[in-house]
Amino acid sequence: MTSVFSSAFLRIRTCLAMTLLAACCLTGVVTAGTAFAASSSGDGNEAGITTKDELLLFWDEKDLYVQSATRNGKPISQAAENITVVTSKEIEDMNAHNVGEVLNRITGLFVDSSGLDLGSSSLLHIQGSEERHVLVLVDGITWNTLTGGNAETMTIPVRIIDRIEVIKGPASSSWGSALGGVINIITKKAGDTRVPTGTMSVSYGERNTSDLSAGISGRAGAAGYYIYAGRQESDGLRDGRDFRSNSFFSKFNVPVSKDVSLGFSLGYSEPQSTLAVLPSFDLLNHAIIRALYATASLDAAVAQDLKLNLQLQTLKQKFDLNNSVLGLGMIGNAGDLFQDAVYDEKTIGAAGKLVWTKGPHTAVLGVDFSHGSLDQVLTSGALLQSFGVPEVLSTNPDIDKWAVYANDTITVGSFSLTPGIRFDHNNITGSFTSPSIGATYKLAERTILRASVARGFTIPPLSLTSGGAIFLDPNPSLKPEKVWSYQAGVESGVTEYLWVKATVFRHDLSNNLVRSPLAGGPPLFNDLEVNQGDIKRQGAELEADTVPFHNFSLRAGFAYVKIAPSLKDSLVNYAYNIGIRYDDKKSLEAQLFGHYVWWNADGAMNGKYDAFIWDLNVRKKIYSTEMTDTELFLTAHNLFNGSQYASGDMKNPRRWVEAGLRFKF
Repeated sequence: MTSVFSSAFLRIRTCLAMTLLAACCLTGVVTAGTAFAASSSGDGNEAGITTKDELLLFWDEKDLYVQSATRNGKPISQAAENITVVTSKEIEDMNAHNVGEVLNRITGLFVDSSGLDLGSSSLLHIQGSEERHVLVLVDGITWNTLTGGNAETMTIPVRIIDRIEVIKGPASSSWGSALGGVINIITKKAGDTRVPTGTMSVSYGERNTSDLSAGISGRAGAAGYYIYAGRQESDGLRDGRDFRSNSFFSKFNVPVSKDVSLGFSLGYSEPQSTLAVLPSFDLLNHAIIRALYATASLDAAVAQDLKLNLQLQTLKQKFDLNNSVLGLGMIGNAGDLFQDAVYDEKTIGAAGKLVWTKGPHTAVLGVDFSHGSLDQVLTSGALLQSFGVPEVLSTNPDIDKWAVYANDTITVGSFSLTPGIRFDHNNITGSFTSPSIGATYKLAERTILRASVARGFTIPPLSLTSGGAIFLDPNPSLKPEKVWSYQAGVESGVTEYLWVKATVFRHDLSNNLVRSPLAGGPPLFNDLEVNQGDIKRQGAELEADTVPFHNFSLRAGFAYVKIAPSLKDSLVNYAYNIGIRYDDKKSLEAQLFGHYVWWNADGAMNGKYDAFIWDLNVRKKIYSTEMTDTELFLTAHNLFNGSQYASGDMKNPRRWVEAGLRFKF
């Protein structure tokens, strides 16, 4: 009798959990148990370019630097990791409104976006990883939530970004909990000219969709500054998914002496939206998210060959996610509370590093400290209470972390070797050691070989170890998920007109997190998250780019990943990127970009993704002086009305058009 009751109760709870997942997985807070799915500092120019012509003929000079691999700038030709860089100019050219739009164009990065609206929440997967495995940083601040482990990027104003560096594959030997990879967002620098420079932009499109922003930088006395403010809003490009967001960001740099400077930054954003209208589940999902963040840093030349960087940082995020009944007669009356979830998080931290440069060596020694606290309050409506869920469930877990890391880039002739190691400790899952080694070799004048082996990990989110949720008991015995990763690739200017990059990878993951039904035992028989099973992710990436020919250039990318075992015997994801660009170098730029992704998702979700999504961007300079530029721009999104959505309740917008004016001074 007990087994029959348990089986029936499990089926009912499973249906409710699926309902919650569909309603809330788009909010950007992934709480695995409750089905609530929701740069380091520096400017990347700490190492000089010595091989500017040897490889990336298609990039601007400053883009040959990367800092994310070792947390210190060095030529990308010495980076053994699989790294992609996106610049502020590329972001401006595509007229992106959010970070998810930008990342969706990167080969090997799969963006699971909730509808492709202006304020879409985006779940980020690198080479088949889970979203909690991808570490997102903003000027060294960890953006991943304590609640679910993933990052909500809609709180990051895209206009403040100077560059994004993406490491595809484990980066734990430098960054800690980053099993899948790192998305390192580096904001624009404080100005250094007495005459201010800046940009003002305004655009307007269908369904009262608008984007207004202004940024200014310069120097007042000895202090440099950068100040930004922006507002976005839309009545909803499809199914009433409205969106409003206000954001502010500021950065200051104060030189104390010839060898010492101080830096400060402060930012705030508050997006709010109807994230999901879900008729299949009779649910409506609203979200208000607030993010307040700040840094203070010191850079000093301790000696001729030794530099010091210290940084203090804080991030406060609050997620208020309200799920109410839509009113179709399936689960209640219109406006009835289904569940309200409030996650109030605060993290404070500090980081320090020493960089020693001597002869063939560039060595980095660093430490990280942080304390995070979570106030989690779940308020359930009458339907959930009828299944034994408490009306209010409140928990207050926290976590303390510290780490020490070291790496060295050793360059001898055409060969570079980068060994690295990091030791992490936290008060919940204990300690973890992450070694790595990578090498690059200049095979020919324009060809470089890369290879790396790394051990990585991701700690389970607080909701699973300490917080708990409806139908879920916390499991303090959870261990970090861990991986051994192997990658190799070649990057070549095969001719003076064509650049090609090819990468193969394999990631062997263990301690995979799996939800075990009823494992919490009596009296409630809640579920429990456990470490169970191994996952193998393997695949390949291929990218190509051309130099302009009669003002036209081409770009293409393909990514393939096979995941086994999974819910099926194997799961295959793949994606194509195709772009063509025209630039007359005087007044007219245009680009047509197409993206196709195959998710191999469960057919019960009624998804559809059998077409390319094409976006057309056109920019025309209409007036210029010695000090200013004024340009008009036009964007036609989803030009051919393609369908690309994993859930029939969250269809992507059809073709929509916007136009705007941008003034630079």
